[in-house]
Amino acid sequence: MIKNPLVRPLFAAILVALLQTAFLGYMIESRASILRNGVDVVLKTVPVDPRDLLRGDYVILAYDISTIPADKLTGGFPAEATDAQISVRLERQPDGFSGVTEASFGTLAPKEGSVIAHSTPFYFYPTPDSPPSSLNVEYGIERYYVPEGEGKVLEEARNASALSVTAGVSDAGTMQIRSISIDGKPLYEEPLY
Repeated sequence: MIKNPLVRPLFAAILVALLQTAFLGYMIESRASILRNGVDVVLKTVPVDPRDLLRGDYVILAYDISTIPADKLTGGFPAEATDAQISVRLERQPDGFSGVTEASFGTLAPKEGSVIAHSTPFYFYPTPDSPPSSLNVEYGIERYYVPEGEGKVLEEARNASALSVTAGVSDAGTMQIRSISIDGKPLYEEPLY
């Protein structure tokens, strides 16, 4: 029986290509799933230091929900330095935007009229003398990629507090930007795929 010496490398190359395709498909579908099935929250943006206005082809976004006052935190702060993630309860406020009504280093129980979002993981260092008055967290939606040269309009609207973001929140608490609006009028909407 004669074996072809190219069969094994060819089989390995096909297997690697299939695995890479499956991984890319998973990444695309997980994002699309949030946009398709997630609960929408409208977030108010806040100005960012002008030295970070535009880096390449993306705009830096900051949100009022990124600063969590200590009085909104249930269960207190961890006693030791640790890898942490914050669960944040978002509820619609009278101004139409979603705001933080409760946060925890642990899990939060579902509650009617609210959405639970999770921050991206971060390392928490406790301060033994006094706990912090607030925590700054990120949600993974702090950058928005735009076509080259189109970021200036978003930057100006953001700095004038006229920019808002509608984000989808999955059942697992992951956020994805669905649309960007200026004075309530959609400017960019994310396609599912």
